[in-house]
Amino acid sequence: MSEPGGPGAVRAFLGLGSNLGDRAANLQRAVDLLSARPGIRVLRSSRVYETDPVGPSQPDYLNAVLDVETTLTPRELLEACLAVESAMGRVRDERWGPRVIDVDVLTYDATTVDEPGLIVPHPRMGDRAFVLVPLADLDPSVPKPRPGPAGVRPFGPSLAVDLEPD
Repeated sequence: MSEPGGPGAVRAFLGLGSNLGDRAANLQRAVDLLSARPGIRVLRSSRVYETDPVGPSQPDYLNAVLDVETTLTPRELLEACLAVESAMGRVRDERWGPRVIDVDVLTYDATTVDEPGLIVPHPRMGDRAFVLVPLADLDPSVPKPRPGPAGVRPFGPSLAVDLEPD
């Protein structure tokens, strides 16, 4: 497999969310775990935003979007995201329920994927300010939600990204 930065590498955006435990530390740990995976290079992060939850009553989320370069296929990238969630103790027992971490593949270059368990671009990202606001930090072509979208508040600076190869 070629390495990110080489031939065959593509850009993707990943959405991160956490509303259990130390939410900011959870987001940073997800960045670190993704960075350590072969075939993924985290290039930059949006600012971190605090957002109202979607779904059942639960604590507010912290959300961010990562710009990554990858040599993985869309399915392999999803599997890497799920492996990070698993390593961090993500439990899936309630749809849209609270979670220590959520890592979603939002886009994969200009590729469209519609397979069981994987739809890219993410099918609900255009309806969610908690995705669009941080995504607009990184991609000026993303339509920005109205100023001050309800439920999305600046929380902190971008997550730390280590651009040095190991």
